[in-house]
Amino acid sequence: MDPADSHTEEIALSAEEYDAVRAALTGVTRTGGGAQAHSLNSLLAQWSALVDEVEEGYSWCAPELSHDLSCRNALAGVWPLLPSRVRAIRQPELDGIDVRYRRATIPWPDRPEEGARWWTWRVPRRLEWALSPIFLGS
Repeated sequence: MDPADSHTEEIALSAEEYDAVRAALTGVTRTGGGAQAHSLNSLLAQWSALVDEVEEGYSWCAPELSHDLSCRNALAGVWPLLPSRVRAIRQPELDGIDVRYRRATIPWPDRPEEGARWWTWRVPRRLEWALSPIFLGS
């Protein structure tokens, strides 16, 4: 989490909290080849953007969805490592995105609806299939 990530002065984080957030993110999210490091804001934004896409109609295949869910997996890994005050501040945002995802998806048959990585066992309600011209006879 960058200092710019704090939303208002009344919930401004201490230097120690920023350091703890950075350490948690570094331990869980790995970037390579000069890629920009993740921030807590960027992970939450990625998760929200994926949920937006799922709500609108996701054109997917299982490996693509699995890859796209990596932002939620990272949030699950980093969340217990965050300072308790940071979790308390950001938990309503994460919960809201999770609720939207549950509404936009259905449970995978014979898979748990709750528990660890519950989001990986859900399927988008609305799927959009992109047909290439080769399948349309062009």
